Amino acid sequence: MAKLQPLQSFSLQETEDGYRLLVSAIGGDTLYVSITAEQMDDIIDSLELATGGDAGEEGAEEDEDGF
Repeated sequence: MAKLQPLQSFSLQETEDGYRLLVSAIGGDTLYVSITAEQMDDIIDSLELATGGDAGEEGAEEDEDGF
């Protein structure tokens, strides 16, 4: 199992096939991964769940109610 390291930075670039994610850990370890569009959708869904839901949906509900 890989050693858990604190995140230093990350960057995301769009490619012809999807995305390229660069993740850097404090201490210098760097990892590039290729991500498909479907995988990116899954990542976004997971982040929304982890942060308590989709803010876009809340805004849409408020707009429909006239607020």
